[in-house]
Amino acid sequence: MPITRFALPLGDTERPVPVWALRLARALPFVVLPHCLWRLPFAVDFRMGMIDPEAPAAAPWWVPFYVVGLSVLTEALALLTTGLMSGWGEGEVVPRWVPFIGGRRVAPLAAVIPAVLGGLVLVAMFDLYPLAWAGVLPEAGYSNGWWMALARVCISPAMLWGPIVLALAWAYYRRRRPASAGSAPATRANHADG
Repeated sequence: MPITRFALPLGDTERPVPVWALRLARALPFVVLPHCLWRLPFAVDFRMGMIDPEAPAAAPWWVPFYVVGLSVLTEALALLTTGLMSGWGEGEVVPRWVPFIGGRRVAPLAAVIPAVLGGLVLVAMFDLYPLAWAGVLPEAGYSNGWWMALARVCISPAMLWGPIVLALAWAYYRRRRPASAGSAPATRANHADG
């Protein structure tokens, strides 16, 4: 039995996907991974050197589920973004296994609008960290500089998440925008002749 490896079918689209967009889409789950891993010790009430005088003595029972769920959701959203670079079948359609809309063609703005809004929300969430590090916004305290350095190293890549999503949304829109009458894609011209 041949061994097959799991791979996302990126770039299998009607129009070519720019190489830079494919690379960003493939890298995005790894870009947010350090932030997800940084978060996991908090699930077992290990505070990673953070000092918070207002924190309760013991975390509520639901915190482990919340922290692990948030990390899984973060990675799932990063993987979902790769859909902007995937055709998911012939003609860039919704996968057939999706209830009610499976097999239908994806309207470009149905993907671009949520991607742009999501990218802007991510920029607002993560890209203000340097202001906190500069002392303009409040920041959590740490027991020593090593914990603070580790936190910043793990959290910093997440600041790229929003700009990457916005760049991928732009690439998706440029690739999927309606073609002018004189420049129909070759695949459609070939189907019309045959």
